[in-house]
Amino acid sequence: MPELRYNVITRDWVIIATERAKRPDQFKRTVPRKAMPVHDPKCPFCPGNEKMTPSATYMVPMDGAWRVRVTPNKFAAVSREGERKRTVQGIKRTITGVGIHEVIVETPEHNRTTALLSDSDAETLIETYLNRFKAASDDPRVEQVTIFKNHGEAAGTSLEHPHSQLIATPVITTQLRDRLFSALDHFDEYGECIFCRVLDQELKEQIRIILETEHFVSYIPFADLTPFSLLIMPRRHMACFNEMNDAEAADLARILRRILLKLYRGLGDPDYNYVVRTAPTENMGVKYYHWYVSVIPRLTRMAGFEMGSGMFINVSLPEENASFLREMSVE
Repeated sequence: MPELRYNVITRDWVIIATERAKRPDQFKRTVPRKAMPVHDPKCPFCPGNEKMTPSATYMVPMDGAWRVRVTPNKFAAVSREGERKRTVQGIKRTITGVGIHEVIVETPEHNRTTALLSDSDAETLIETYLNRFKAASDDPRVEQVTIFKNHGEAAGTSLEHPHSQLIATPVITTQLRDRLFSALDHFDEYGECIFCRVLDQELKEQIRIILETEHFVSYIPFADLTPFSLLIMPRRHMACFNEMNDAEAADLARILRRILLKLYRGLGDPDYNYVVRTAPTENMGVKYYHWYVSVIPRLTRMAGFEMGSGMFINVSLPEENASFLREMSVE
């Protein structure tokens, strides 16, 4: 019989369709990706083509070239120039679209997907995320900073060269506010962080754990909305992404790369998104929120029921998917 499960962090209900659930290996990509060259002379993110993008805002040098390069998005969703102005006219509310939209080119190699980076390169990428997160958060016009990656057409990517993005907006989104408020409600009622409570429970049960490191734990939630969606959560309570120390940042790089490599090998390099879900810097140090990385493979499509009800149907079992990834070797 199908089972409805409740996600105590997001407060979402999800239908686990047990009677039509697929085996984990049935989600593996059947069409291989096309082979790509190390360098593409037409790619704006490849070395030698820097004039095809705006000037770099940050760069990690390497042997006279660069290892990671950050540039303003040529087709930015928000404008770096201008003042933040709020307007209220009756029921209409507007704010000028100021903010920061950057592209983080992860590697000079056109065909070097994130899962195949070295640990050292992955550490440089996380260090870059932290640098750009702090720089964007220091802008007085910015309220929320979101770091994310789109990998593959189904995930929304338009350029093949491995890259991530940062968008800093002049407002805090409703989704983040709702999560902050619900986490605060739980803390007020129980005197504990709901994220820490869930993490402790998952560590005790172990059945949905994928990978553990010194500072982080990766697991598939009990009420997983979509197949193989997973979290990477710091063991130490931290509300904001930039509260990490150097050892934790290096450990995040290692576990993120290994998780992506498990997906790469186990599911045939699926399309996916990952997002750093963090409180704004103004909430640094609060006891009720806990930042994490959400990794969402794009293995199914949202259909009419999901759009109409807001409730997802998951045609896989979180426990089986976690076991499948846990056993996938990344050595």
